[in-house]
Amino acid sequence: MGLTVSQLNIYPVKGLKGISLEASTATPRGLAHDRRFMVVDAGGHFLSQRELPAMATIWTEIAGAELLLAAPEAGEVAVPLEPVRGEALEVEVWDSRCPALAPSPEADRWLSEALGRPCRLAWMPESTRRESKPRRAGPGHLVSFADGYAFLVISEASLEALNARLAHPVPMNRFRPNLVVRGGEPFAEDAWGDFTAGEAALRMAKPCGRCQVTTTDQSTGEVTGPEPLATLSAWRTSPEFGAMFGMNAVTVRPGVIRVGDAVDPRLRGDDDKAGVAG
Repeated sequence: MGLTVSQLNIYPVKGLKGISLEASTATPRGLAHDRRFMVVDAGGHFLSQRELPAMATIWTEIAGAELLLAAPEAGEVAVPLEPVRGEALEVEVWDSRCPALAPSPEADRWLSEALGRPCRLAWMPESTRRESKPRRAGPGHLVSFADGYAFLVISEASLEALNARLAHPVPMNRFRPNLVVRGGEPFAEDAWGDFTAGEAALRMAKPCGRCQVTTTDQSTGEVTGPEPLATLSAWRTSPEFGAMFGMNAVTVRPGVIRVGDAVDPRLRGDDDKAGVAG
């Protein structure tokens, strides 16, 4: 049996709940609408589940031309999915700074109340060019407000191998992937170079270093203990990336990807690797 796409997930607001889709378009920045919004503090620095696990409890929904945010005790708020105006901001994601817009004072107030601290909602316009590090991805690859790369790819087999080592198995959403692959051997994706998924072509860039977000229950926002990070730190680790699980990837050729589409990988270093660039 060949490899297929089993999940497509986007996270319209970095750190908030994701949305599972049956189909999406791989754009130069990643799946359409993935992490184009981000919650920032007063200085423009991004906020995440690392310091605010309760971010996992805020729902996101795309309804026509609007993005809806909802929380159990805060009601909901709507913002334009692609704002045309807003206050200009400079925001920071790890070691990169880039221009953004704050499109909705109402959303700023709503998020501040829902999360219990002052914060703002920032949006990345098309004019912003934030690039992945070329040493890993090659030059010119764009990324949204994701940590560093357009995609996170994980196979179901890899999660099964991890869960076999855990006293209490964890679901795939602990790792917040964009593209989940069914079939193949555990961690086979670590050796992929370029690969196609549906109409799109992607390129693996590097292993994904994992952090304490993997210990947060994505349904409740509760930190459940040291796992699965403790097991990964003892089992799959490197001096450069720390605990590793999943692979970061960039877009080589944009296109539509659907759940059920075939995935065709080429191992890193294959002579015909560039052939999928199209």
